[in-house]
Amino acid sequence: MSRPINFGAGPAMLPESVLSIAQAELFNWQNTGMSVMEVSHRSKQFMQLRDETEELIRQLMQIPSDYHVLFLAGGARTQFAMVPMNLLAQNSHADYLITGAWSQSAYDEATRYGKLSVVARVTAEKLLSVPDQAQWQLNPKARYFYYTPNETLLGVELANTPKIAVPIVADMTSCILSRDYDVKKFGVIFASAQKNLGQAGVTVVIVHKDLLSEPFSYTPSMFDYRIQVKNQSLYNTSPTYAIYIMNLMLKWTQQQGGVPSMMENNAQKAHLLYNYIDTHHFYNNAVAPEYRSQMNVSFNLPTRELEAEFVVAAAQADLLGLKGHSSVGGIRASLYNAMTLAGVEALVRFMEQFRKQHA
Repeated sequence: MSRPINFGAGPAMLPESVLSIAQAELFNWQNTGMSVMEVSHRSKQFMQLRDETEELIRQLMQIPSDYHVLFLAGGARTQFAMVPMNLLAQNSHADYLITGAWSQSAYDEATRYGKLSVVARVTAEKLLSVPDQAQWQLNPKARYFYYTPNETLLGVELANTPKIAVPIVADMTSCILSRDYDVKKFGVIFASAQKNLGQAGVTVVIVHKDLLSEPFSYTPSMFDYRIQVKNQSLYNTSPTYAIYIMNLMLKWTQQQGGVPSMMENNAQKAHLLYNYIDTHHFYNNAVAPEYRSQMNVSFNLPTRELEAEFVVAAAQADLLGLKGHSSVGGIRASLYNAMTLAGVEALVRFMEQFRKQHA
């Protein structure tokens, strides 16, 4: 059966081979006679799966042994609260870099728990860009520095990790495993799974052991990193099927050549689409080239009416998920790891056909 090409920002497309394995094992996982959804999260079989999944992501990201890996529920938005609850002490500060809607949401949530400073914001004088780090108003006594390497709504990405003297917290929901990040440069990395890691329902948290300090006294037990580490992410029933799908996705990523292969493929896909946009002024991308996201390519057409027509016509051509976020409009093509070069080529052919019909 021919499947449509899903450019959705998340939940995003999964490789067909991953879906096929999940389909084949749905009724009988590891000869248990049950679906993995029915197996106890504390059973020997599932604990082996959980341990294997942790080992896979440790290998792919080269995570050192002094970092803990957690598999939690609640999505990235829950981490917007868990990070300050666990890392901020009474009357302490944290620095936030605001490069888009998600870092803004994280900042807004964290203001409930401590004193925060915005070191810089994305600017839009001509094109969207991030101020040079020399201009950031950093607090040398901050407990941590928070940023979102890839902002999905408008497609703003910081390809290089900032050089910061305090622990760095990064929301890598939309860019984890897409680039080679040096985990040792971070204090906390978190990512909900529905982009490059699998299906919605589980969030990976990578936290350095030295940051497992005393949280606020009112912190719920479920939000205490120390308790989650002590219980191997099993303080409550873990999102078992989502972890299973992540396990398959990590194996697929490994089979494709790991992060180096993902980086090469992503660069090729993004270059193809950005090059077409830049060549034809019928389409317009508003992000400065040095801050363009390889995961989320946003662009506009001459009118909103044409953008709406573009989305409808694209769906009729089996190109789905191209409507921009409701808060910003426009068009957005998400090119996560599972997106193929052939899929992007199909989008470019459609864009050329649409341009010729409406230019």
